[in-house]
Amino acid sequence: MSAPTSTPTSTVTLDRPRTPDAPRGEAVRRPRPFPLVRHSAALTKRSLIKTWRTPEALIDVTLQPIVFLAIFVTIFGTAVAGSTGSYLQFLLPGILAQTIAQGAIAIGVNLNTDLSKGIFDRFKSLPIPRSAPLLGAVLGDVVRYVIVAVVTIVTGYAMGFRIATSPLEAVAGCLLAVLFAVCLSWVSVWVGMLVRTSGAVQGIMFLIVMPLSFGSNVFVRTDDLPTWMQGFVDVNPLTHLVESMRGLFLGSPVGDHVWWTLAWCVGLVAVFMPLALRAYRRKV
Repeated sequence: MSAPTSTPTSTVTLDRPRTPDAPRGEAVRRPRPFPLVRHSAALTKRSLIKTWRTPEALIDVTLQPIVFLAIFVTIFGTAVAGSTGSYLQFLLPGILAQTIAQGAIAIGVNLNTDLSKGIFDRFKSLPIPRSAPLLGAVLGDVVRYVIVAVVTIVTGYAMGFRIATSPLEAVAGCLLAVLFAVCLSWVSVWVGMLVRTSGAVQGIMFLIVMPLSFGSNVFVRTDDLPTWMQGFVDVNPLTHLVESMRGLFLGSPVGDHVWWTLAWCVGLVAVFMPLALRAYRRKV
């Protein structure tokens, strides 16, 4: 008898789509979202580290408000307001606005120096958005403006200044000043991208900031200024900022000064941020 033969069973295989094999030891990298935000944040950190390692760069935002308050209150207090205490209450918001506006000059000087040293050429070779270095530098300067606000308020309290409103309103006044400085810094960035030397940046920005400071109600009331000058003072952005802070610090009528300050902030960013980015692209 012959042994029974077994019939081979056929196996059915399913065809699956084949994917290309990834190189061994390498993970598949997926693109991460929001590259402008991530790279701007990284360059903001670089700016903060640079500031931390060069504390002498903070002299203008630490000693300047102290010197200004001491000089102007001591010399002009009695002549302008009748007493140094009354003048200090009036002057401090103005000194904060003036000092924080002058603090915005430094970013244009620093960026111009980085350009001359070739640092932006390195940024150009990196796979990052072209505007990230400028955004990172502007955001990194927020620390400088916060330092100005803190030093000015602390110095004023040591000299006798007192906030007559709630802490929330006082913080809102400081934040409004910081916001204005951030928006004004785009003017300094634009100038820093245009001129060839850092000294020229500082000179041009002082020609812009100083008339805004002294052609405002920082040191005296608008009604005490010459008639021909009052028209400029009324439309001066620093005037609106100072009146907003006086209202938030001292409880005086604010009116529409806060809205005018915010409108100036929007206008400064809308005009000078595109100009600065355009000048930067042409420069590098």
